[in-house]
Amino acid sequence: MSKITIAIDGYSSCGKSTLARSLAQKLHYNYIDTGAMYRAVTLYCLRNNIISNSTVDLQKLLSELKNIEVSFAYNTLTKTSEVLLNNEHVEKEIRMMEVANHVSAISSIKEVREKMVLLQRQMGKGKGVIMDGRDIGTHVFPDAELKLFMTADNNVRTQRRLDELSSKGEYLTFDEVKHNLEKRDHDDSTRKESPLLQAEDAVVLDNTDISKEEQVEFVIKLINDFLLTRDSLVEKI
Repeated sequence: MSKITIAIDGYSSCGKSTLARSLAQKLHYNYIDTGAMYRAVTLYCLRNNIISNSTVDLQKLLSELKNIEVSFAYNTLTKTSEVLLNNEHVEKEIRMMEVANHVSAISSIKEVREKMVLLQRQMGKGKGVIMDGRDIGTHVFPDAELKLFMTADNNVRTQRRLDELSSKGEYLTFDEVKHNLEKRDHDDSTRKESPLLQAEDAVVLDNTDISKEEQVEFVIKLINDFLLTRDSLVEKI
């Protein structure tokens, strides 16, 4: 079966990464978590005092950008690709709330996006890739054969994020997490550089009330329907 490019966009804590990982394992596709890439850059900025008192030192960031390398390594135990920052495994560190509080500011910077998008296109140029983020279907891979736009009820998203943080030993209140998500939604949707938008040809997936298994089945059917339609058209031609 021929492989395609799958672009998954949507709001924070809608389960984009969970769905993408499950699909990648089932389809034997490569999975690229673009949000993790921006989180890795944010972690570098926090570690190197490029972010201070919630303010980004833009000139310092631009001068340091050449020293920031983001890549992925396949974890044979979890069977997923995990992010590396300058060859250091930082998958746990980038999921902390301090990073989440600043990632929208970093990801809105034009030069940062240009570097990350270049890497993302290189990673996905051979098809057979599932990439999730905010601008995959609208900017990174506007010609992706399948585009999804994921959403969910805000309170459901908040609880999911709260559970994720708690499982990693970081304890916050429901209101703190909800405020963070609402701020990120606003920042991502209103930024100048490649804002979060639903592509015109994207399939909306609201997973408020459906299981992870049901989501995978839904997308697999979309893929099979697309491939059958495309192969049928090719035969007619």
